[in-house]
Formats: sequence, C-alpha cells, structure tokens
Amino acid sequence: MLGSEEGLVGVSRIDLKVGGSVGGKRGSTGFLGCDFWLGGEVVVLMVVVDGGASGMGGCWCGFIEINSLTYTIHVPTLHLGSTCEAIVCTLGAARDRALSSFGEEKITKLVVYASDQTHSCVEKAAKRVGIPPRNFQVLATTSNTDFAMSPKTLREAMDADTAQELVPLYVCATIGTTPSGAVDPVNELGHVTSASGAWLHVDAAYAGSACICPEYRHYLDGVELANSVSMNPHKWLLTNMDCTCLWLKNPTTLVECLSSKPEYLRNKASESGNVVDYKDWQISLSRRFRTLKLWIVLRQYGSDYLMCHIRNGIELAEYLESLIYKNDKFELLVPRKFSLVCFRLKPQNGEDGVETNARNLKLLEALNSSGQAYMTHAVIGGAFAIRCAIGGVLTQIKSGILMSSRC
Repeated sequence: MLGSEEGLVGVSRIDLKVGGSVGGKRGSTGFLGCDFWLGGEVVVLMVVVDGGASGMGGCWCGFIEINSLTYTIHVPTLHLGSTCEAIVCTLGAARDRALSSFGEEKITKLVVYASDQTHSCVEKAAKRVGIPPRNFQVLATTSNTDFAMSPKTLREAMDADTAQELVPLYVCATIGTTPSGAVDPVNELGHVTSASGAWLHVDAAYAGSACICPEYRHYLDGVELANSVSMNPHKWLLTNMDCTCLWLKNPTTLVECLSSKPEYLRNKASESGNVVDYKDWQISLSRRFRTLKLWIVLRQYGSDYLMCHIRNGIELAEYLESLIYKNDKFELLVPRKFSLVCFRLKPQNGEDGVETNARNLKLLEALNSSGQAYMTHAVIGGAFAIRCAIGGVLTQIKSGILMSSRC
C-alpha cells in the first residue's frame, strides 16, 4: 500500500523502538502523551507522511501494519467533524494553490470532477469555495466498471476542458461510494491527475475502515499519488459521531488557505513555529478533543477485535447476498465489495422501469414501517436500489434471519 524500508512513506520525524508485551503491542502517541494497547498484529493509526517544507508533518489514519515494532509518533494529526468539512478544506486549499499559479481572475475557469456515485458534499463544497456550478463535472459511471469512475472518461473530460482554456482543479475518488459501495481506481486516477496538475482527494469515509484488514488494503493502491485522504471512524470503526481523519501530503497548502493571525491570538509559542495551531487547519477557531474518543476505541478493543468487527459485518453481508442469489424474486444491482448490499425486486413481465422502481419503493416503505428493519435507498444506473448496510456490533444470524441480538 505505502512502502519504504520502514513500512512508512515520507516520514518526517519518528522514533523507532522495540516494544510490546505478550498478547499486545504498546504504543505511545506523542500528541496525547498517553499509551494505548493494540492486541495481536499491530496496526498503527497515526502514520507520518511528507511534512513538506514546513516540517509540520501530517498524519493519515491509514492502518499500516508494523509487525512487532512500536512506533512513537511526535507529529500532529488532523481530526475533523465530517467528510464534508474535509472536502471544503482541501478544495479551498486546491483552489488557492491554483489561483496562485494562474491568477485570481481564473477562478471562473476552475473545474471540479466527480462521478455520479460521488457524495453530494463535493458539489456543495465546490459552491462554497466559489466554483461556478457549470464547472462541476459529473462523470457518468456504468455497470461495466461496477459504477467506479473511469480514468479514460476523466482524462477525456480534462482534455476537453483544457482545450476550452479551463483549468482542471480537483478530483474526488471514492473508496466505497454511498449509493453503491463502488471503489474508484485510485492508482489510475492518480496518474491522470498528476499529469494534469489537479488535486486528487480520496474519500474513504466508509470503506477506509476495512483497510485495517490486510485483504482489503489493495483498494488503497496508488494512494501515495493523492494530495489528501479522509476516512470516518464514526462510520464503521465503533467511534461515536463525529470523527473524521484527514491526511495531507503537503499541509502547508492547507495552512496557507485557512490561516489567520489576529492580534488577540498572537503568542510566542505559535510564532516560534514549535507548535501547531489547529485553527489554521480547519474552518472553525475552536476544536473538540475528537482524538480522545478514537484513542478510547483503540485502547478498549485493539486491532484484533476491530478487524474481527469489520470481517463479521462483511460475512453477514455475504450471507444476505447468498439469500438474494437463491431467491428468484430479487436481484443484486451491483457487486458487493464490503458490507453494503444493494438489491431490488426483479422487474415483472410487461413492467417498465418506472413501475419496477415504484414497487421497490413500496417494499422499502413497508420494511421500514414494520419497526423490525431499517434500510435506505439509492438510484443506481436509473434503477431504484434498496440498500442494506451492515455495521452494528449486535447484528447476527438467528434462525437464518439477519437481526439484532436485542430482538
């Protein structure tokens, strides 16, 4: 996934020491000043990457296996409230970087790219940072790519925009899209964005948590080509709302976009450059101690249990998937990759798409009104899909039925 002789890439400042105890490995987080235990095979959440000229560093909660070694990390990590905030911040940084090269008058020429599976927060963020709505490019996906963004389609769109003197600014690739759980090919998209000079953000809000398991880390291949990566422990990693982890290849770009230095906030520590002012890494001035609740999850459960939790959710989804395959009334609309299953009632003879969609909506409403289940929906390739997302610790199989252990 990320490689170097130490198992980390672009390390800014790190102390390496042999450590551990029977049944678990003990690590120390420099920004907390306290210890945590990770049982079994060590997975570290705070991975130092490319500090840039500032030397400030940045941390990506990316789950890198470090075997029997303990790393002590003495650099800042950025915990935000949501992916929406991460997108706004990184898109603003990308905008300012581009305008510094092309001139502020070019803001109406900047283009943002997403697929029709990308979360709507990207479009909202583009509006908030001044990108004209006409310059928000939604790239169509098809079942041929399992509804993942096509690098060829992206390259063609960028070439067409460049020919019209527009400037490719920002591409959002997703690992586990909200509608369908699709995975965009990060490596191929990274080469396209590198050639164009556009900022590549990887939204791993949902499925990034699955990458704590070695068998799913290949979905992050090429992540070293990204400018930023975000993931949400509050989605699938047993952490309470809200907690989003953001990694930046070059934090200086973000700081230059968001920094402010009013007189009433001036102090010797900040001006010395020896501390990090997180007000310059986010929109708000104040920040909550989000790191603490993530640390508590790691301290309480450890890596073995967290990996077991992820795998259990996926196994339950596989079971539901098998039931759908066996039932001639239902069909899957997209291949399952994680713990999200998208299915529907099959079209009946003589029924058009509108009628099939209406029948599936009626089924979804009946399911949710029963009080025994709750599912959501999406439209994938024009078809109404019922979404069953499994992630709770109490979900299990009873008498062949998926249900909560409290039922």
